[in-house]
Order: sequence, then structure tokens, then C-alpha cells
Amino acid sequence: MAVTNNAMLIRRDLVTRMVRLLMEDQLVERIDRVPLEMRPRHNPSVRCCTHKDRAVLKYKLMGLLGFNIHDEVDELTPLSEYARMAIERTELTDVVLTVVDEACSSCRKTSYMVSNLCRGCVARPCMVNCPKSSISIVDGHAKIDHTTCVNCGQCTKVCPFHAIVYMPVPCEEVCPVGAITKNEDGIESIDISICINCGKCLSACPFGAIVEKSSLVDIFKRKREGKPLVALLAPAIAGQFGVDLGRIINSFKLIGFQDVYEVAHGAEKTAMLEAEEVADRLSKGDKFITTSCCPAYTSLVDKHIDVIKPYVSHTKTPMYYSAEEARAKHSDACIVFVSPCPAKRWEVFHNPNVDYALSFEEYGAWLVAAKIDLNSIDPINIEDIPAAEARGFAVSGGVSIAVKRVANNSNIKDIQINGIDKAAIRTLKSFPKNPTANLIEVMTCEGGCIGGCNVISNPKIAARQLQAAVDIAPSIVQHTS
Repeated sequence: MAVTNNAMLIRRDLVTRMVRLLMEDQLVERIDRVPLEMRPRHNPSVRCCTHKDRAVLKYKLMGLLGFNIHDEVDELTPLSEYARMAIERTELTDVVLTVVDEACSSCRKTSYMVSNLCRGCVARPCMVNCPKSSISIVDGHAKIDHTTCVNCGQCTKVCPFHAIVYMPVPCEEVCPVGAITKNEDGIESIDISICINCGKCLSACPFGAIVEKSSLVDIFKRKREGKPLVALLAPAIAGQFGVDLGRIINSFKLIGFQDVYEVAHGAEKTAMLEAEEVADRLSKGDKFITTSCCPAYTSLVDKHIDVIKPYVSHTKTPMYYSAEEARAKHSDACIVFVSPCPAKRWEVFHNPNVDYALSFEEYGAWLVAAKIDLNSIDPINIEDIPAAEARGFAVSGGVSIAVKRVANNSNIKDIQINGIDKAAIRTLKSFPKNPTANLIEVMTCEGGCIGGCNVISNPKIAARQLQAAVDIAPSIVQHTS
């Protein structure tokens, strides 16, 4: 989940400024001035000095222009040149996240540290209980030898003053697959061969050093070329921005999209096909089946959990079916999926029917740049409302509810993996030997897609807002009969 903090606010400010320049067709001419405008010479700096602040902002903008930071070959290359290259490029890659090394400089690999709360007590339980004798008393205080410490945490457990604290590297701590680690220079590096693009590191980094690459330049380029823009709205958007879907859809029209589709319609097809697949595979003796809607989860299985591969549903994601329908109707359009997470950006790259992804944050920044107040515009009347359960795909438990209602099979017993972490991975690995259900719904983000790292609303508030959209929709049984 995206957390409201200063790093996030800086990111959204940067995106808003970039959208404004794109709207005014002034990106190349004025982007070099953005770091200077955000960090004037005599204003207080966030980091050590104004110059480092500006350097970090430059590299963040480079990521937002769609470049990997480590691709830089000349430090003197200005942002305007990267903007020009972004406008002229014809190819993209499926690398979603990039690390700004200038911003990644303060986290230490040391896991346990002795604070000034240490009283140098006579009991010395930290020293006595350390299995590697890594703790000694120096000048009346405990000291940890980090060359021999194995980070077992025993010292923290036994200290009566809670003087020994655990100091994680936040991005490494939240990554469920160990894809981000410090390189030889002490800078975090993402191993894309094992990364599942969940974006947890993006939300966790307190220095804003991890940047999600953007396709904003490419979308505006297609818009200027006269390509009609078509938006595919992820179901989770119904829980964002505090307004009804009618106003959200109208806002997309106002910023230049010709047509707007709710991906919940694709979720209906996913629910129907997955219900058929569950019944078929269980009848053939499969122990269980897991859902396949979350691309971060399917990447997790492909890269890290071979034993689960035979049990993943073959049914495509809601975005896949919605994009298929949209492309059939708009063969020459630029189709944009509006997304709550980086994993969907990766999925977009690998789907020939979708051109680009636009995150919820980027959409929100576009509204700010265009001076559109969602509360002040009229809602569009939605004539073809998707099924309630299809809109409910955005929350944990929503997919399995929809599948079970379509299947209408009392033999289906479901459970939810509500968020992927190391413990959840261990649980998944245990299922082939000891399945506790035959339908397992897996969401990488806690709470479901409403907890993605690109969301705007607090997930609890988003769940209530989404429920309002669910309540006015027909049931999936009525809708598909």
C-alpha cells in the first residue's frame, strides 16, 4: 500500500509537473528547470544540500521519462535530452522499477544496533546469550561485532531495557523474494530475473530512491499523433478519489480519452471461465487450483515456486479479456490500462492488445495538472453496469466469491492468501502436500488491488467506496444468465 509521506508527495509533485509540461507541449524546453523550481537555492534542503536534492530530482524525472537510471552514460546529459529521446523512442522494455543511486545512501546493512538506552547492566544477558560471542562490553556499554553477528536477534529478546534495536533495510525487508540487495557500492540493486514487480520496495523506501518507470510521454505522444485514446479502468479505481464511477469516467473524457471501459466486464468472463476450469480440474483429480488474476503472483510462481505451477489457473486476467474486446472495437486506438500497481504495468508490456499503463497516481496528477475537480463535474450515466462480484475483484476474497457464485458448487472450499510475504510463500509451498482448500485465491497486496502501491485512498476507505459501486450492480448470476 502506498503510504502518505513526504517521499510520496514529492513523487506526485514531480508527476504533476511533468504532466503539465506534456499538456503544454513544453517538456523538452522546460524540464531542466523542474529540479531548480522545486529546490530553490536558498530554501532548506531535504538532504545534505540543495545540489544533492536537485540531482535526486533529476534522476527521479529520468525514471518518470521511462529510463533506467543505470543506463546513464554521461552525467552531464541534461533532462531535456532524455525528454527528447523519450519522445523519439519506438521501443520499451519490461523493466518496471529503477533505483536512483543518488537517493540510496543512508540505509545500513547492519541489522542489530545497541542504542544509548544500554545501561551496561551486571546481568549482561545480551553477551551471555549471544551464540557467536559477538557482544562485548566496551566503556560500560554493550557493543556488537558485526563481522561475526549472524542477526539471530537473541540479544534483542533478552535485553531488559530494550536497548538493542532491529534496524532493517526497509526495501529488503518487504521484498518477499529477495530481489533487491546492496551492490558492492552499498546501493540497492534490483535483480529483474527474480523480481515479481509487486512494488513493495517502492512504497517502503523512506528516501524515495525507487522509481516506477512511466509511460506518460508515450501516451501524450500518441495523443498528439491523433491516435484515439481508450482507457481500461481496473476495478480498484471504484474505491479511489472519493467519487462515483460516473464522475471518474467523465473525467477521462475531459482529459482526452475517446472511450472508457470498466475492466470489471473482463472480470465477469474471468469468473465464468475460472468457475468452469475449477469444476473440470477438480473432477479430473487435481487437489486444488489457485487463481491467476494477479501478475505479481503468477510471476512469483514462475520464478520461485515450481511446485505450484501445475495448480495455477489457466484462465486469463480481467485486463486480458477487456483488452481483447477493446482492441476488436478500436483496432487503431492507443489502449491504456489504468492500474493500481507496477505488476500490471509489466503485464501490459506482454499483452499485444494494450499499449501502455497509467497508474492511479499518474491519473490523479493528470487531473491536478488539468485543474479538474472530480466533485465538480457531472457523472456519466453508466448504461452497461458490470456484475457486482466482478467489481469486487479488487478486494481480497472477491475473486473466489465470484467464482463460487458462478460455479454454484458446494464442493468448492476456498481460502485467501491476503498479501504475499515470506510466510505466505512458505504456506503456498506446503499446499501440494497438504492442501487445506481446493480453491486458493492469491493477492500479492494485502487487502487486494485496493492495497496496491499506486493507490490514492487508504484501503479501508477504498473498501467502503468500492462497496458502494458493488451495491448498485446486479449479481453475477443475473448478469450472465
